[in-house]
Amino acid sequence: MLNQIVLVGRLVKKPELKESENGKKFSFITLAIPRSFKNMNGEYDTDFIDCTLWDAVALSTVEYCNKGDIVGVKGRIQSRVIERETTKEYTINVIAEKVTFLTKSKATQEETE
Repeated sequence: MLNQIVLVGRLVKKPELKESENGKKFSFITLAIPRSFKNMNGEYDTDFIDCTLWDAVALSTVEYCNKGDIVGVKGRIQSRVIERETTKEYTINVIAEKVTFLTKSKATQEETE
């Protein structure tokens, strides 16, 4: 069996480093990924994919990436169940095992020039 995913998208906001109760560093990112086909109105829809980054992957992404940068994420899909009083909610998240920095956003490039 295989659980592997590769995504390329634009960061929706600047990643922030957080720390769990047991001291592990982590970060959440959201990738905006335009679909490769047009909808019924002739427009390209965009999917927003949430990813969780841990330890060194989180540290380097927070240090080097900003809103609008294009990154590649290699990882796995993880599901979990959130139990409410009367219902169960199923969520799916991408756990990033590797993040590749592909291009800086135009705004970030202009700031550094």
